[in-house]
Amino acid sequence: MTDSPPDARTRVLDAAETLVRAKGVTGLTLDAAAQGAGISKGGLLYHFASKEALLDALLKRLAAFIQDDFEAGVAAEAEGPGRVARAMLTWSLGLPRDQTDERCDRAAAVFLAAFHHDPALLDPVRAQFARMRDAVAADGLPPGHGMAIMAAGDGLFMARIFGLYVLEQDERASVHRALSSLLGGTP
Repeated sequence: MTDSPPDARTRVLDAAETLVRAKGVTGLTLDAAAQGAGISKGGLLYHFASKEALLDALLKRLAAFIQDDFEAGVAAEAEGPGRVARAMLTWSLGLPRDQTDERCDRAAAVFLAAFHHDPALLDPVRAQFARMRDAVAADGLPPGHGMAIMAAGDGLFMARIFGLYVLEQDERASVHRALSSLLGGTP
């Protein structure tokens, strides 16, 4: 069975994401997004009445992806203290770098475009991160341990999106080991 082609709304969101990755928020116009999606501007306006509505949809889609990815990561870990922190550690450092880089690049483009246009558009992502922080706080680790893992992952993401540095594979492994020590022997 083959996958059906994405609907027009998804194609517009994909095209908008591609545009902000390639040209920044200034390169994102409704005309360019419609062209990239292979639909008319009227077709785009049916789904998104403005550039802000399009950016809002991109952020909501990103927040849903983060939530789904986070929940799947937690579900994949053994139950017990440190489950959430272990999932976050895997999420930040346990994936192959090329997969992590692609994910970071996509998220970075959307974050930066939204922040540049209107920082309030980040509210759905902020809400998701607040839920993640609550989960870390209730994870059964000593105070600060899980949050240190979360903060380190967030810091690595910021370093990546701003081009400050990218850890090499051996550096990723040593940081992973150092952060794993905060788990205190949890499985």
